[in-house]
Amino acid sequence: MLHRLRLLAAALPAVLLLGACAPPAPVQHVADGGVLEPNLIEASELEQLPHVDAAVAEAIVAARPILSAAALDQALPAALDAAKRAELYAKVFRPIDLNNASREEIMLIPGMSERMAHEFEEYRPYTSMDQFRREIGKYVDDAEVARLAQYVHIPVALNGSSKEQLQSIPGMSDKMVHEFEEYRPYASLEQFRKEIGKYVDEVELARLESYVYLDPAPE
Repeated sequence: MLHRLRLLAAALPAVLLLGACAPPAPVQHVADGGVLEPNLIEASELEQLPHVDAAVAEAIVAARPILSAAALDQALPAALDAAKRAELYAKVFRPIDLNNASREEIMLIPGMSERMAHEFEEYRPYTSMDQFRREIGKYVDDAEVARLAQYVHIPVALNGSSKEQLQSIPGMSDKMVHEFEEYRPYASLEQFRKEIGKYVDEVELARLESYVYLDPAPE
């Protein structure tokens, strides 16, 4: 019996063995609290969110990978008006890129005003979330800064980022942080896709790539 099992294992394509070992993409749960990332929620849990029925949940899942707040907004049916979208975005939102998001995307953040959107843009480029908190904290209290911080991100450097910066990517596991570090230095995004694509599917790979940028490899 043991001999037959060894023969079976030897016959399996290497890619299947690799796939069996690959960690699944992380999943967020409604009960976790905070603003959820739309790529990381099971369809059944999406239906627990405000104004989300089976059809809306299906539209969100079908649109994945959702790589911007605008893409999430476009995926929702027209029947969801601005007020309903604001209620939904208080629970699920694709974080905007602080340095590159358009004014229209910034305005999708619930409770956002034109004045605050201007302040978001005024302090670009942001090099850290600490800078964001410091600058926006000039205009609102700590609780509001913490709320707004859930809706934004700063792209992470593939080669020069710290472990803590990698961990800031939504849904990032310690295992995936290790894999990101393991293949440094990255000479190209193609290399990143090749190496990290060993562990996740194409949708999750595209999602992860949208949170990073290729910086020069250290000499």
